[in-house]
Formats: sequence, C-alpha cells, structure tokens
Amino acid sequence: MPAETFEFQVEARQLLQLMIHSIYSNKDVFLRELVSNASDALDKLRLEKLRDDALDADVSDLHIEIDIDKDARTLTVRDNGIGMSYDEVGQLIGTIANSGTAKFLQELREAKDEAGAEGLIGQFGVGFYSGFMVADEVTLVTRRAGEEQGTRWTSRGEGTYTLERTDDAPQGTAITLHLKPADPENQLHDYTSPWKIREIVKRYSDFITWPIRMVPETSGEDDGTPEPETLNSTKALWARPRDEVSDDEYHELYKHIGHDWREPLETIRLQAEGTFEYQALLFLPAHAPHDLFTRDFKRGVQLYVKRVFIMDDCEALLPPYLRFVKGVVDAADLSLNVSREILQQDRHIEMMRRRLTKKVLSTVKDMMAKDQERYGTFWREFGTVLKEGLVTDPENRDALLAVASFASTHHDTEPTTLKQYVERMKDGQEDIYYLTGESRQSIENSPHMEAFRERGIEVLLLTDAVDEVWADAVGEFDGKKLRSVAKGRIDLAAEGEEASGDEREQRTEEYAELLGWMKERLDEDIKEVRLSSRLTVSPACVVSDAQDLTPALENMYRAMGQEVPRAKRILELNPDHQLVKGLNRAFKEREDRTELAETAEVLHGLAVLAEGGQPKEPARFVKLMADRLERTL
Repeated sequence: MPAETFEFQVEARQLLQLMIHSIYSNKDVFLRELVSNASDALDKLRLEKLRDDALDADVSDLHIEIDIDKDARTLTVRDNGIGMSYDEVGQLIGTIANSGTAKFLQELREAKDEAGAEGLIGQFGVGFYSGFMVADEVTLVTRRAGEEQGTRWTSRGEGTYTLERTDDAPQGTAITLHLKPADPENQLHDYTSPWKIREIVKRYSDFITWPIRMVPETSGEDDGTPEPETLNSTKALWARPRDEVSDDEYHELYKHIGHDWREPLETIRLQAEGTFEYQALLFLPAHAPHDLFTRDFKRGVQLYVKRVFIMDDCEALLPPYLRFVKGVVDAADLSLNVSREILQQDRHIEMMRRRLTKKVLSTVKDMMAKDQERYGTFWREFGTVLKEGLVTDPENRDALLAVASFASTHHDTEPTTLKQYVERMKDGQEDIYYLTGESRQSIENSPHMEAFRERGIEVLLLTDAVDEVWADAVGEFDGKKLRSVAKGRIDLAAEGEEASGDEREQRTEEYAELLGWMKERLDEDIKEVRLSSRLTVSPACVVSDAQDLTPALENMYRAMGQEVPRAKRILELNPDHQLVKGLNRAFKEREDRTELAETAEVLHGLAVLAEGGQPKEPARFVKLMADRLERTL
C-alpha cells in the first residue's frame, strides 16, 4: 500500500507551529516526554500480556533504547512496548483528541516563564509533538503487539504528514528525530552528545522503572559489539530507602505522574507491614488543576502489584474528595489480573483506602500546625474539594473538620478554624453562626448580619456552593450547633443582652393586626410574617424556616435533577424602622388599604432583593417602585 498524505487537525497545526517556534529555550524536555511515552507503552504491554496469555508478544526484555548517529544528526527513542496500529497512529498522532486543547494553546501562548511553558506540554498529553522543537523532521515506526504489519509516520511539521504500512517494523515504537543543524555557539543543546543524553535522563527520568539504555557509537577500528549503557537507576523510588532518595528525585517523579511543572507541596511516604504489605508514595500538588471540577477529570493514583504496573487513575484507592492527590501505591498480594470491578469489592483495597485517606488528612493537619503558609496555599487550592468529604465521608468527618478553615467576621483576611471560633465565643453563646452567599461582600452586606455585627458576635462567611450542603449535614461541632443566621428564629437578647419580656409582648401585640393582614396579602409567597430580632438597619428580610431548605440549596438539587418542592419563606419586619412604623400607623388609621397592600408587596420585594434574590414579577415590582418615587418628587 503506497504512502498517503494527510493534513493535521487545525489545533495540531497550531500546536506544531508553537513547538517549532518555541517560546522558551529549555528544549531538553522533549526527551523527557518521549521517554515517558515509551515507559507508558511498556506498562501497557506488560498489563495486556497479564490479561491475555495468548497475546503474541515478547516481554522477556522490556526496555527503552536511545540511539545517536552524529553523522546523520539523528536521535532515536525506541521501545518494545505495546505499539500502535495503523488506525491508532492516525487518530493519536494526526489529531489532538483532547477537550482542553484550546485552553492548552492559549496557556502556552500566555506562559510568562520557561518553567510554566515546559510543564504545559506534559499536562495536556501532547508530549510527542515536543520533538519538533529540536527536529526538522520526525519519523515514527511502530507495530502493535500481536499484529504482523507495522506503520510508518513521517512529517516535517508543516501541516501534513504521511502514513504507510510496512512489513519490517519490530514490536513497539521507534521515534527518530532528524535534528536541526548544530549551533556551534551552543553546545549545551547538542543532542548527539552522549553526555547530554545522560544528563537529561538522570535529571528527568531516573525514576522510570524500565531500563533506559544508550548504545555508544564505535570507532572504525573497534570491531566489537558496543555494550549498551543503562542510564537510569531502574529501581522504583518508593522501594528505595528514604535516605537514598533526594527531594529532587521525588519532585521529578511527581512531575512525571502528575503532569505538572511545579514542585509538589508535600510528599507522603507510607509503608504498611504485617498480613498485608504495601508501599505508597503520594503527593499533594501546589495548585489545583484547571479541570478539577469537570466530569472528565482523571482522578486516582497509579496502582502497582509487586512492582508491576496495573492501572493509572485507580479511583478505588482514595475517596473522590481527595481526587487531586497524585502518586503510586505498590501492593504485595493483589491479583495481577485485577480489574476495576474487582477493585471495588476487594477488602485489601478498602483497607488501603482507609489508611491512605487517614494518612493524607493527618499530613494536612501536621502542615496546619507547623507551616501556616503552606497550609494556607493548600486550603486555598483544595479546601472546596475537601469540604465535599464532610457530606460523603462521615467516618472521617471529625478529621476533616479539624483541618478545615473558613472566612469569618473576626478577621478580614485570615481564615479561622471551628476550634478557634469556639474559643472566641461570647459568654452565654450556645451556637456557631454562619451565613452562605456568593461572596464575602454580599454576605457582609446582608440584612441578616445586622444584629450580629452590632453585638460583635462572630459569623462564619461561607461562599462555596458545597457549604450549603455540608453545614446542614454536619449539624454541630464540639457540642455546639451550627446555625445559619438566615434560618429559623434568632433571639440574640437571650445570648448576653437581657431584654424585657413585657416589652416584646407589647410590641407583638402592637403589630399583631398588621402582621396578620400582611400574611393574608402575601400568602402565595410567604408562610409567616413576624417581628425580627436580627435587623437593626433594614426594614425587612426573608428567612427560611429552621427545617426548610434554603433557596440556594433548592436550586442546587434541581440542577442535579432532583425535584424538590419550593418552600415558602418567612418575612421578618424591623419594628424600629420608620418605614415599618409608618406602615403600621397607616394600617390602623385607614380603611382603604389598597395602597398599603402595594407597600407591603414592595417591602417583601426589597427583602428578597437584599438577600440576592429576585421578586416574583420584576416588571411589576419596578413599576410599584417608580410610582412611589414619583410621589416623593
């Protein structure tokens, strides 16, 4: 079959141009990416062979080989791994089937430093294309294990590539880079120099578990067969004694498996001995990945059994709220033919999941106690995700509450823990108060906060969507009830300020008729009208009953496809506000209350707007407001 010429996908062409005219100078990362891809291919072949004994594939000496030809100025990275079929080459190399491609291209263009651009290559899984940073032409020859015919792919990165079938391809994949002309003034980037290849492999790929071999060139006088040189240590980092592994080696492993150019925030090692043995090497990232909250986010750590790679993204080893944790878990006794379905039912997996979860949370707790700056970075990046566990993981709820922190009226910038809040509670205060909202500013300006601000009572300011759910699910901390200042009755006079019972009864009696009449007029929208003890400035506010869902929570459930009945709210009036006083006087003095009914409607609409809601009929509300403003002129 003759060679066919194809055009790259639009995004692939744009990417190739960025690679060829690279915006950063550290081009060494191309070799890191090609070696990483080769390692993945070897892992996949080993796993495929374990699952299918009949697979016609040689796994006796799996390795990666780097060949240099100084005269021809070529560098070849070869593996004897799983390989690719003709169709797979066209799909995987000719196009970029990644929903994040557009974002990747934008971030690569906007990268402000070399390190940032360097990390984006691995993060978006386009490492193969990095070869065009150093090569004028790239040739790929591959044969999928178990197939007889191979495929040759060639491109100069100028918008097209050729594909042809070949009968002389060995198992695996060989990528040959036809290097750009040498720069006599910059020998640091001479990729035909063995010392340069050793340096790159040692820096980036020493932790790869497969041997990375380089065949040295021989002189014309040497008739012997050159002995391949193994460039990496080949021993898994998690299997080596701690004092034999440097932080730099840990960090390079993290960058390899986490597709991140930054160093991890924390490295966690765990070795379990006894009836069931396993080793774990986990990493807490320093920043949240861009797709952390998307449906397609790949979560989980790599699973090995007896140093044999089993699967990427093993979701069963950590709960979903720790999906950002990266790393490796190597077990001693699991079946090598384990499947994802079996994993979900394996008691050993459940044992590891519990232990790893507790280890991660205890590490965060230690960080919180010893290094507030690093803890602050962690919570800022991943606190929202961790709070999901307060709802989904009751077993570890106390541990999660111990490492959680929240914005508070106590301090403008520094977050507080629940323990610190309890220590600051006023004499006689029985509950932990909080309020949810879209932003700190909107919460602080809420009418629900007025009495708390006046009395100096601390309120937690919760702005994440998950806060609506966990606060309701948790219920209490250290024997103190968690209470929303926008739900139920709030009687702050009972918490430090003794109010006259006779005075309250007198006010209730004074407004009783107005409250009853307003309840009738607004019956479609509210379940009760009552006097408020939480307002000091605003004329009115709407609150939810103690057992009802808040509007935000109702909307959240509906967005998830769960239909819930809409609960009527409670309208609270401030008896000290001149508008409410005037309304009560007019109600007692007038027999025609048509205009007063409109005033009551406006009062309710203002209360809904104040908490960030919207009146039921916005156009009617605007008209009523305009009419009243006109009368004041």
